[in-house]
Amino acid sequence: MSDFKNLPLLLLDNSSMMSVLNEGEYKCYNITFEEARHILEIHNEEDILRCFNNADIETIMFDYLGITKKNFTYKHIRNMRPNQDAIVFKLYVTPSETQPELVTEEGAQAKKIQNVYVYCQHLIRLS
Repeated sequence: MSDFKNLPLLLLDNSSMMSVLNEGEYKCYNITFEEARHILEIHNEEDILRCFNNADIETIMFDYLGITKKNFTYKHIRNMRPNQDAIVFKLYVTPSETQPELVTEEGAQAKKIQNVYVYCQHLIRLS
């Protein structure tokens, strides 16, 4: 493990974030995709734990953040340790104000029902 406090960087989504917030003081702030990409790039692959099972979030990470696809080790984490960092990929879903319809390549009719947005947060356990 490289020298990032000897604690792995955690990659979280909406629900896994809620499971790691137990004891302690935390600081959480919004970061840009560029900042999230930079944090991921300065860590070695073996120093990062993926704490979610969501293919959509992985697609966002690799396709929209522009980072090289990596196979981060999955581990269910229940508690962050003091001085441990995490990047949280938060999905924000709103109903679609319009419901346009289209025909798929297979000929099926599809209707837009919601908008999906993503944003990133940096979470640190202080104590």
